[in-house]
Amino acid sequence: MQLVHVYLNFPGTTEEAFRLYEGVFGTRTIMKQTYGDTPFIPNVPEGAKGKIAHAQLPITETVHLMASDSVPGFGPPLQRGNDFHVSVVAKDKAEADRAFAALSAGGKVTMPLANAPWGPYFGMCMDRFGVQWMVSLPHPV
Repeated sequence: MQLVHVYLNFPGTTEEAFRLYEGVFGTRTIMKQTYGDTPFIPNVPEGAKGKIAHAQLPITETVHLMASDSVPGFGPPLQRGNDFHVSVVAKDKAEADRAFAALSAGGKVTMPLANAPWGPYFGMCMDRFGVQWMVSLPHPV
């Protein structure tokens, strides 16, 4: 694997949390997209358009904190235990496929590994221990 990130889900407070983390780590958010600005998510409710669909804050050159706001109708309801994922970025498709298969064996695939609407090869699963994972490449295949 070339990178490992932590992906957090918040109950509508991603922007506030990232302001805190920017101060803590002395870095700046390098990517922030709202649900309303996301072209591949249709029919976003008016109250969710300003919520964060994805944000990324570097902590070091190779470790980034990523997050989104949990919005009803877009994924499972937020509760402690499903509010984070470990995100791994593979070096190639074979490594991504191998890791995803091993992590999801005996667990549950929540999003099959495929080219995502936003670009990269990406999938999500829960392993047999209940840990949630995101496996990806930085580009489509």
